[in-house]
Amino acid sequence: MSKFAALLVFALPALAHVTISTKITFSREVSRIVYKRCLSCHRPGGTAASVPLKTYEQARPWATAIKEMALNRQMPPWGAVKGFGEFANDQGLTQDEINLIAEWAEGGAPEGDPALLPEAPTEFAEAATPVGKAVAIQKLYRVGSATSLTALATGAPTQVVATLPSGEVAPLLWIATRQKEAQTFILAAPLRLPAGSTISTTEPVTAYFKGPSRPRQTRKYSPRPDAQTASTHGAGQASGKSH
Repeated sequence: MSKFAALLVFALPALAHVTISTKITFSREVSRIVYKRCLSCHRPGGTAASVPLKTYEQARPWATAIKEMALNRQMPPWGAVKGFGEFANDQGLTQDEINLIAEWAEGGAPEGDPALLPEAPTEFAEAATPVGKAVAIQKLYRVGSATSLTALATGAPTQVVATLPSGEVAPLLWIATRQKEAQTFILAAPLRLPAGSTISTTEPVTAYFKGPSRPRQTRKYSPRPDAQTASTHGAGQASGKSH
């Protein structure tokens, strides 16, 4: 039995007698979070198709389970600890989103005005693909020549930091609990690493490096002599020949 299904068993008896004590509704607030963070999996054809969440009727029985999963940061499955590194493909809920979901579920999980329900997305972004050369790092990696770190991949509980030659330490990734499978974490912006920088990790990770883009070489512009200069130069030569 899945965690969602187990929580549903305990939630069903309470659905018949619900007191609404919140202004947070599915139509106005919660649906926008679900569509943004959850619908890519919780839909027909998705990896969690058995628990569709597109409509209020589909999501309402799972309100308690959704709240518990959100509070425990189990769903959406994003293993990185918030605030320790920034990622372009971050699917983890923000604290404000978690608070809204919790208040909605604890306040009776009302539907609200269906007219406020946004249009559900029909296209979803594909899984992020890391850019650059993959390098397996066991514990410590020293950068030999200047490069840029673009992504990290792991499923193990670990902390990864970069230390620059200046002594500055950049937090990269913190996975608090073991994940079911490895995830790829695309940095929000490539981290420039000068030669001599190090990357340290408590558990093996795969890092992706991309060489820095080289500035376009430009040649110094030398203007051609104008017609007057050429004419004067020619006249001088002609004058020299007449003497």
